[in-house]
Amino acid sequence: MIFRDRRDAGQRLAQALEKYRGQDVIVLGIPRGGVMTGYPIAEALNGELDVIIVRKLPLPFNPEAGFGAVTDDGSLILNDRIVRAVGLTAEQIDAIAQRVLAEVRRRVQVYRGDHPPPQLTDRTIILVDDGLATGYTMIAAIESVKKKAPRQVVVAVPCSPASTVERVRPLADDFVWLVAPETESFAVASFYEDFHEMSDEEVTSLLARFRTRGQLSSSPHHWRE
Repeated sequence: MIFRDRRDAGQRLAQALEKYRGQDVIVLGIPRGGVMTGYPIAEALNGELDVIIVRKLPLPFNPEAGFGAVTDDGSLILNDRIVRAVGLTAEQIDAIAQRVLAEVRRRVQVYRGDHPPPQLTDRTIILVDDGLATGYTMIAAIESVKKKAPRQVVVAVPCSPASTVERVRPLADDFVWLVAPETESFAVASFYEDFHEMSDEEVTSLLARFRTRGQLSSSPHHWRE
């Protein structure tokens, strides 16, 4: 299955999440791509749209690879196998986590601005990303929102390796995915025709657009830039 873009993937996920329509739903997109994927889900389910900021913890010698993730409340999830394999010390982990946490909190300010954090208690939380790789950023997001005593936590992604589905699924009340191949080599981008790198401006624009969707819903062109 190939998705045209993140919006197309979100629309297909919305169909698979139809059972949650009518509940007190809030969709939390993991920026940047999870926000565009989550937009049509929140719209279809008559829910709310917001962000949960999660960032991977980069390896010192290979910033493209990660050994875990951290959220804006400081929730830290580590891939213990990688930590042991590369010999990271507690001091190294803490130093990296503090740097990443500073960037996470900067993004919270950029994306949310003066808007207060959403109320999550006793609500159905749908965590959305445009795809998973190892799944550790999603695991950090799950652990973070569970602290707010939600009614249930649902994970929704267009694509993921089957091994990551098995890693993440036991931690959520429900996990909805569209494609999950059994493979050792996996790239989220390969499932999209358009997988452009989104900017902070695109994210803030989508969030602002959703907040005013009542006025925009009458226009068939409100998805156009």
